[in-house]
Amino acid sequence: MPHSAAYRPTPADLAAAEGRTIPDLLAPDLRVLFCGINPGLWSGATGHHFARPGNRFWPALFRSGFTPRLFRPDEQEELLALGLGITNVAARTTAKANELTSQELREGGRALTERVRDNHPRILAVLGLGAYRTAFGRPKTTVGPQSETLGSTRIWVLPNPSGLNAHYTLDALAVEFRKLRETAEFE
Repeated sequence: MPHSAAYRPTPADLAAAEGRTIPDLLAPDLRVLFCGINPGLWSGATGHHFARPGNRFWPALFRSGFTPRLFRPDEQEELLALGLGITNVAARTTAKANELTSQELREGGRALTERVRDNHPRILAVLGLGAYRTAFGRPKTTVGPQSETLGSTRIWVLPNPSGLNAHYTLDALAVEFRKLRETAEFE
């Protein structure tokens, strides 16, 4: 898997990425562990989280003040020094998150709970309302801080930053990320 910033997967690379997994960006005691729904094909092909052009995760991180500049997906390791990490509810790479089954999301929620308990991030930020609702059996959840915790880890639900999520503009995403950042600074 090439890791260069200039690497653009070919259609064959993207097709071959179906079903792959990519490693978590994880360390003990992070300020915030961001949790995507699952890796997309670009992430599977490149080995980097939120790698697809048009995904608004990296711009939302920057605009909200989590990062000092706009990081590229191939610079994801630099997040650890900022106390930030990335994981996913489901590990399997798909073209679209709606290809995951409810069972995969529930199983992913259980595995995520174990990762959180093992690594103790201060806040788990799940990026995707529907995925959170399914994975954790919380059908009425809304975006923002949640009342439940995973041990001492607070839970925050953010909108999915995928370019396919038309409900939120980049500016609206950055506002939601900023609310989380402002809370995380005082945790």
